[in-house]
Amino acid sequence: MRLIDEQCTRAPFYGSRKITAWLNDQGHPVNRKRIQRLMGLMGIQGVAPSPGTSVRNKEHKVYPYLLRGVDIVRPNQVWSTDITYCPMPQGFMYLVAIIDWYSRCVTSLQTWALSTI
Repeated sequence: MRLIDEQCTRAPFYGSRKITAWLNDQGHPVNRKRIQRLMGLMGIQGVAPSPGTSVRNKEHKVYPYLLRGVDIVRPNQVWSTDITYCPMPQGFMYLVAIIDWYSRCVTSLQTWALSTI
């Protein structure tokens, strides 16, 4: 279980198949069902989208796409934004970018660092 925990910390995207193959390569002959059982006991699962994550909820409001058919012909006509969560050794950081659709240039870039210490 210690080896499974260490490998899942190093590679959180590994599921039971990859952990089983890695342990077999390390000289620990185990089968996948045992790894699944141990990962379940430890509360570990691979980081992957679960089935049905792109299926919309019927109760949620559907907003119209306001840019359909709009010709973007000048700078500063349409901007878009994106926010990204970045884990750091001493906490985490948010990165926000604002992009001009016409020139594809980043017009603004902001970061916020939050410490967990």
